[in-house]
Amino acid sequence: MRLTTKGRYAVTAMLDLALHSCGGPIALADISRRQGISLSYLEQLFSKLKHASLVKSVRGPGGGYELNQSDDKVSIALIIDAVDESVDTTKCKQKGDCQKGEKCLTHHLWSDLSSQIHNFLSDISLRDLMNKHEVQVTAERQDQRADLIHSEPLQV
Repeated sequence: MRLTTKGRYAVTAMLDLALHSCGGPIALADISRRQGISLSYLEQLFSKLKHASLVKSVRGPGGGYELNQSDDKVSIALIIDAVDESVDTTKCKQKGDCQKGEKCLTHHLWSDLSSQIHNFLSDISLRDLMNKHEVQVTAERQDQRADLIHSEPLQV
């Protein structure tokens, strides 16, 4: 299985959004600062997440993004699927076939593995991750670091 940066960043950004959602909409710039993901990349990801109805945008002062569903209803698989990421462990879909239009000897093995991975990720929600102690500790550290960076005076 190969999960690219797009899938990893989408899950990270959605988890950050869920962790900080109690105070209203979250600006992508805040997620960018906490997670070290470029703002333009987040805009691309959130366009896809919005199209998949996982998030909604709020316009105006204090605007940003909110989860469109309860955090216990948003699975990791939904996020990955929304950004067109694949957890396909076969090589077949990349070229359309394995061996000149035919399935390779181990196609079904890798296809079954892909299904198992997708099922595993379908059973994990954002809330499940939010409830993990390690995630809470990491989020607190990131918040403190982001607050320090944001409050430091600009050096001229």
